[in-house]
Amino acid sequence: MRMRKKKHLDERLAACGAVDLGWLPDGVHDDGNAEQKDLSAVFGNNAPVHLEIGCGKGKFANTIAGLHPDINYIAVEQTPNVIVSAMEQTVSLGLKNLRYFMGNAGYLQKVLRPDSIECIYLNFSCPFPKTRYTKHRLTSERFLPIYRDLLVNGGVILQKTDNREFFDYSLESLTKGGFEIRYVTRDLHNSDVSGNIITEYEQRFLSQGLPIYYLEAVNKK
Repeated sequence: MRMRKKKHLDERLAACGAVDLGWLPDGVHDDGNAEQKDLSAVFGNNAPVHLEIGCGKGKFANTIAGLHPDINYIAVEQTPNVIVSAMEQTVSLGLKNLRYFMGNAGYLQKVLRPDSIECIYLNFSCPFPKTRYTKHRLTSERFLPIYRDLLVNGGVILQKTDNREFFDYSLESLTKGGFEIRYVTRDLHNSDVSGNIITEYEQRFLSQGLPIYYLEAVNKK
């Protein structure tokens, strides 16, 4: 069932123009002349850049950007109805180190340069449990070459999920895709990982007593 467009959505998005990098160029939301962004120009500095794919309403992105003003962040979300809430938080908080793309992560290479990202966050991505939708999983062979291209040598993917089957799939896929698995836990909140930021989904799963699966995968070029 398609989500109903929020009232005044276009006006709300326009009001967030200072943090909005626009649609990822997918042939529908662009004119075919997309250029890779100069991120030092976007942020006005040469700080490291981290990328969250599937930011939802932006709790994680806004929290981590506020905690680490010395790092620049880009957040991606496909649904305007959802991303507008994230962007409004950023504007309200006055964060200068967080920007947003709307659209499918499969087109990120059109707007981001190789070796421009130091960390990618995959927080509670849709697991797409049915086999026929495997290619849509954000750790499928469709996406891993994109991450390898964007990440610097030694850059990391940090994944959190509540879905055990998706987690096992990700471990296998990342390993086959050339990433080195640096850390794995099947119970994040009873592990030695520090500084975890609890997302909206994560809070819901914790309240249900579900374990959170977490991994760190290193890009080796």
